[in-house]
Amino acid sequence: MDTTRRRFIQTVSLATIATAFAQEGTARLPIAFSTLGCPAWDFAKILDFANKNGFAAVELRGLQGNLDLPSHPVFAAQNIEATKRLISAQNLRIGCVSSSTDVGEADPEKRAKGLADARRFIDLAASLGAPYVRVFGNSSDSGKPVTPGADLKKRVATGLHELGEYSGSRNVTVLIESHDDFTSAPVLREVLESADSSHVGLLWDAFHTFATSNEGPEKTISSLRSFIRHTHLKDAVGSGADRKYVLTGRGNIPVRKQVELLHASGYQGFYCFEWEKVWHPDLEEPEVAIADYARVMRGYFAEMKA
Repeated sequence: MDTTRRRFIQTVSLATIATAFAQEGTARLPIAFSTLGCPAWDFAKILDFANKNGFAAVELRGLQGNLDLPSHPVFAAQNIEATKRLISAQNLRIGCVSSSTDVGEADPEKRAKGLADARRFIDLAASLGAPYVRVFGNSSDSGKPVTPGADLKKRVATGLHELGEYSGSRNVTVLIESHDDFTSAPVLREVLESADSSHVGLLWDAFHTFATSNEGPEKTISSLRSFIRHTHLKDAVGSGADRKYVLTGRGNIPVRKQVELLHASGYQGFYCFEWEKVWHPDLEEPEVAIADYARVMRGYFAEMKA
């Protein structure tokens, strides 16, 4: 047994023992965070931090600089059962497994490679008991967001349907994220309806529908609520290209209203914090930003309950 695997198994054992002494049965808020926000942390630290700060789930988006999650040793076939025990020992779930696949890709070779890659992520999600895999709708050759034309929308809907057919038997749903070319409610609704699959839905990145398409959360939720399965939440100051991410509740993105409207609509998924530390290394450290998000969300939920 190599050193890396031995160390990983020892970590699993220690985590299981430690959790045995933790209080059981404590209700948690349905909050999560993406590993995009803590690129330097190993898997055990991610789960430990999530548990200690009251999170219910973690979204996997890269691990220790590796965005190709299925290739990471933690998720290798010989380690997957130990990984699942480590997640369970911390009383957590994997809320979503996020890929980089662009289902709008026009080049046949790139498209085939992207869809094959998405299937690898779907298989990983199935092995972890994770309900969702994220994909993007934009074409990877678009240098900046464009208004999707009929051909692009058709490619996206076709790709989503194909992946939905694959994921259905694995108890996984494929989610298109409201991002880049696909941030307006009318376009997203058209594509999701055209995909025509019960195993296709929406990851609502509430920052992008508001900041890119200038949609208030009322409009987005009214149009797309039936498709929303998972969320990305984050705050910022400024406008346009000058926006800068800030800690939750300190900016001009209506995060509180987004949460309140989702909650009032009966949404049962996770409220997931996406702190883009991988892309913006100057942001606050994850120990600060992720813990702060949990604190702010506890306040929001307490107010909604009052």
